[in-house]
Amino acid sequence: MPIKTNSLHSIKKELQLLPKEVVIEYCLRMTKYKKENKELLNYLLFEADSEDDYIAALKEDISKAFEEINQQTFYYTKKNIRRILKMTTKHIKYSSKKETEIELLIFFCQQMQNCGVSFRDSPVMQNLYKRQVNNIEKALHKLHEDIRIDYEDDIEEIQKGCCLS
Repeated sequence: MPIKTNSLHSIKKELQLLPKEVVIEYCLRMTKYKKENKELLNYLLFEADSEDDYIAALKEDISKAFEEINQQTFYYTKKNIRRILKMTTKHIKYSSKKETEIELLIFFCQQMQNCGVSFRDSPVMQNLYKRQVNNIEKALHKLHEDIRIDYEDDIEEIQKGCCLS
């Protein structure tokens, strides 16, 4: 029988009661168990203050990953693109800022358009691309209207690429 996990609210209350040293010890212990926990803590401690630098570094990583795509077979190309998207969404989750999500997904779609592979015959890859465009539009609707205007040209460009020649 599984152990019942307490709610986030009760965990937060308990953490507030603990001494600072114990909380630090718990955080460090959590980072040992899962790489994602360590990456999230790294983001919160070192990169959350400079979101623009974080976005620039991620764009560079995404760009390098697209350059290294194995284009020998379409199977490996699709697999590599899915891996890049997984990495991108993981880092979007760490940031939890809609502007970061929009910028990184727009950049991902632009890289997908420019990677030199024709996705015309692959409904799977066309659907993946369209889902990212939909995710961008959903995130865009949650932003203030003045901020939306900044992304209009990029959105139009990637919407034209939905057929992925």
